[in-house]
Amino acid sequence: MTNFDHPPRILFLYGSLRERSYSRLVAEEAARIITDMGAEVKFFHPHELPLRGQVDETHPKVQELRELSLWSEGQVWSSPEMHGNVTGILKNQIDWIPLTIGAVRPTQGKILAVMQVSGGSQSFNAVNTLRILGRWMRMFTIPNQSSVAKAYQEFHEDGTMKDSAYRDRVVDVMEELYKFTLLLRDQVDYLTDRHSERKEKETANSK
Repeated sequence: MTNFDHPPRILFLYGSLRERSYSRLVAEEAARIITDMGAEVKFFHPHELPLRGQVDETHPKVQELRELSLWSEGQVWSSPEMHGNVTGILKNQIDWIPLTIGAVRPTQGKILAVMQVSGGSQSFNAVNTLRILGRWMRMFTIPNQSSVAKAYQEFHEDGTMKDSAYRDRVVDVMEELYKFTLLLRDQVDYLTDRHSERKEKETANSK
């Protein structure tokens, strides 16, 4: 039975530090859409996040990112495509989230939606990479995705997105993310219960 006792908790990550960042603008548009559907959203702003390995994990921005990841039930990763792939800004955020913190897996079982923006023609290189990263982080990545071509043409001066097929796809992605998060969040322990990990625990307990 689906649990509706609290709104789906969705974390947004984006991959650009520019003042008019289109990966941030499309994420903000998506956040407004999924908030209207009933979700609770939070953003991580990466402007003062050091490079992975530059500082230790006690840095305040690292702790903020990890706490938000633990808080979330679903996440949205939005990246520009640069040189045919995701930006270092977004990859750095993902690199700072470990697969395990003690006995806790900060991303395992969370639902993921991926989006990208391009300055030229439509491409899917960044979202394809984000899917690989999501699988590596043991997340459930939804089938739908968004890729906005010539993003500089798709937003009003106030940062809202123009009505278009691209915006319609963002709505589709957020609708799917909302549904998957509701349906799966109470089944995460069951879905991520693995034979190999049970065997490993049994071996450790028998010593």
